[in-house]
Amino acid sequence: MMTHSSLPCRAGLGLKHEHFVEVLDTLPDIGFFEVHAENYMVAGGPFHHYLGLIRERYPLSVHGVGLSIGGEGPLDREHLARLATLIERYQPHSFSEHLAWSSHGPVFLNDLLPLAYDSATLQRVCEHVDQVQSTLKRTMLLENPSTYLQFQRSTLDEADFISDIIRRTGCGLLLDVNNVYVSCINHQRDPRSYLDALPLQAVGEIHLAGFAEDTDSLGDRLLIDDHGAPIDNAVWQLYEQVLSRIGPVATLIERDNRLPAFPVLQAEAERADWHLRQVRP
Repeated sequence: MMTHSSLPCRAGLGLKHEHFVEVLDTLPDIGFFEVHAENYMVAGGPFHHYLGLIRERYPLSVHGVGLSIGGEGPLDREHLARLATLIERYQPHSFSEHLAWSSHGPVFLNDLLPLAYDSATLQRVCEHVDQVQSTLKRTMLLENPSTYLQFQRSTLDEADFISDIIRRTGCGLLLDVNNVYVSCINHQRDPRSYLDALPLQAVGEIHLAGFAEDTDSLGDRLLIDDHGAPIDNAVWQLYEQVLSRIGPVATLIERDNRLPAFPVLQAEAERADWHLRQVRP
């Protein structure tokens, strides 16, 4: 199997179809681009045309959102087969998925839903990760979730749960720093203590994103991982602390909603590149 990730220790951007032509016309100084796998699970069409051209010039990361790794049922073999075809076609430097579930039987839910952290769920998730890695013939990165509720039947801490998956399967960790901040604020935890409990030596890629803010029914602060705003200063500060612990790691700027002009995203990537240059490999 491959190593956890062979992406350059640079900042990358999520590749959006609105920016295909601009990227090819200007060839910006971006470390890599990342795409959502499910947007490319077809045989041809304009998305593949442009991605093929961009892949010739930039490293590529593929990020899945639909495998439902944490689902109670078996993985969708047809979905996994289409994913394997996509991976074989583009040979990305990294593949990642979410620690979440999004389907139940034939019903697909347009969300990434949380898990109960117990021994049965741990065993099932490990089996699913093993199946993905065996099918794709590479190690994958598993992303820590953003959550808004917790299951009473959970018997394991989330960081311990993630650590056990990585230890049992050999997969890597996609550390979403925004998710760390969002979840810890929502559950009134200390983000630094959460990071201390994670196997940071397994981090193969970092995600940074923006969040929306609301209040819950008790009037407490509620953060929503909507990828629709600039990265918050608190997330930048947490990112700096992560880099001081583990050194430079490929870092993606995520923006999926309220998409700004490309130079705005490039400026955030340049800020992340600056942070990456401040730490030694």
